[in-house]
This record gives sequence, C-alpha cells and structure tokens, in this order.
Amino acid sequence: MVDFSLWDILRNLLLAARWTVALSLIAFVGGGLVGLALLVARIARWPGADRFVRGYVQLFQGTPLLMQLFLAYFGLALIGLNVSTWTAAGVALTLYASAYLTEIWRGCVNSIPRGQWEASGSLALSLGEQLRHVILPQALRIAIAPTVGFAVQVVKGTALASVIGFIELTKAGTMISNATFRPFTVYACVALMYFALCFPISAWSRQLERKLHRAR
Repeated sequence: MVDFSLWDILRNLLLAARWTVALSLIAFVGGGLVGLALLVARIARWPGADRFVRGYVQLFQGTPLLMQLFLAYFGLALIGLNVSTWTAAGVALTLYASAYLTEIWRGCVNSIPRGQWEASGSLALSLGEQLRHVILPQALRIAIAPTVGFAVQVVKGTALASVIGFIELTKAGTMISNATFRPFTVYACVALMYFALCFPISAWSRQLERKLHRAR
C-alpha cells in the first residue's frame, strides 16, 4: 500500500482531470462540427441524406457508448489501424455527440415557423442565405440551453473512456484506489470533481432556459 495523503490524492486527480476536460472539449467541438454538417445535409435534402442521417442517429443513439468505445479501439485494430486510446476515445465520443447534437438542432430548426422559410424564399434567397440570415439566428436562441445541457452528458461520458485504458479522472481514481486501498476517499474525491465540472454547466443551462422563457 502506498501512503498517500489527501492532498496527494487530490493533486493526482486534478492532473487527470485535465484530460477529462480536454477530451470533453474535443468530443463537444468535433461532435458539433459533424452534427452541423449532418443537419445541413438533411435540410438541403441531398439525395439519400435524410435516410443516411436518420440511420446514423439511430445507430449511435441506439447503442451503448461503452460498445462504441470498444469498437473504435479494438475494431480499428482489426482492419490494421492501430490507434492510441486518445484517438479512439476522441473519435467515439465525437460520433456519439454528433448524433445527439444534430437531433437537438434539427428540433430547434423545425420549431421555426414555416412562414419564416416562405418569407425568406420569397426574397429569392438561396438555401445557404436563408439559413445564415433568417433560420439559424432564430434557431440558435432556442438551441443554446439544450446544447449546453448536453455538454454535461459529454463530460460524464468521458468516464467510460477508462475501459480502453484512457487515463482520465475515473481511470486515475481506480489506479489511486488500487495503490492506496482507500476507495471511499478516492471515489468521493472523483465524484466531487465531476460535480465541480458539471454543476456550473448545468446551472448555466437552467439560467439560459429561464432567460429564453422570459424572452418568449
């Protein structure tokens, strides 16, 4: 057993928390970019796009994130692509986040009254101009709160990356617990750190929802 003080435990967990934050940002930003591309493809009604996006969303929403992480790490190795845990976790969480974000944003776009589309179309605006100048600015106001709220799910989802050996907060907690034989203390600290990461995001999401409700 290694004799760790409480400060030693917290210091090591804080170091690991950096990678939780970094992976969360990669997943959220990457998922946002992929999700936006899927949304535009669906709105533009490119041939086969709607069927593809629906299948994509059903695949990643209908399977456990844990399984997606396993497939990203071990599945790519089977086809000769030996990827790092960083890459596998980043890819799996990006695809997972994109499936949810594109659906969140599609609902926000669909909530815009049809008259807005017709009015902008009567001005001879192209689809890109309609989205940029009329539709997306209105949808953005509606999308902010649920998008920020989903960020909490992304942060918590990074904990599953520990199963493929990615050393983030949960994995570090397991390693420290095994070394110190103080699981209650270690995992209590891990839980508090996740709370410290997620609570401000949740509070901000609720605040945005209240502001949106008052604006309506």
